[in-house]
Amino acid sequence: MAAPEQDESFVEKLSRHGEEALGRVAEELIANPVVNGAVARAFEAREKALQAQEAAFGALNLPSAADVERVTRRLRSLSQRLEGIEDAIDRLEERVAAAGAGPDRIAAIEARLDEIARDVSRLREAVAPSGEPMPRAQERLTVTDA
Repeated sequence: MAAPEQDESFVEKLSRHGEEALGRVAEELIANPVVNGAVARAFEAREKALQAQEAAFGALNLPSAADVERVTRRLRSLSQRLEGIEDAIDRLEERVAAAGAGPDRIAAIEARLDEIARDVSRLREAVAPSGEPMPRAQERLTVTDA
């Protein structure tokens, strides 16, 4: 069992030395002004390429990835709002059904409204038999004995 322990320690040593060597190389590369400048120029070139790509897409009237993402977010938002409206309509339908406003109930309400309309028509005929209501000026006219 001594051999696996020695192998593990050898592997661990090799791994640690490799990590240290890579760390030193990375630090030296970052500290090197030529490499640092090249990385900075590469990022600048990338940014300019993205700007040129957006300009080209705009000239061709094609949407950019940002445009597609923005439309996707808007559609998702509209979808959620529509689901909320559908839920509200479902709740309203449940409340109407619970209140007993079925077709029979609606027919009864319509019949009652027709009856009220006939009553109002009879009252109008009793008050103003000619069918035309009395002008307001005459309603307030007072008659005195002379």
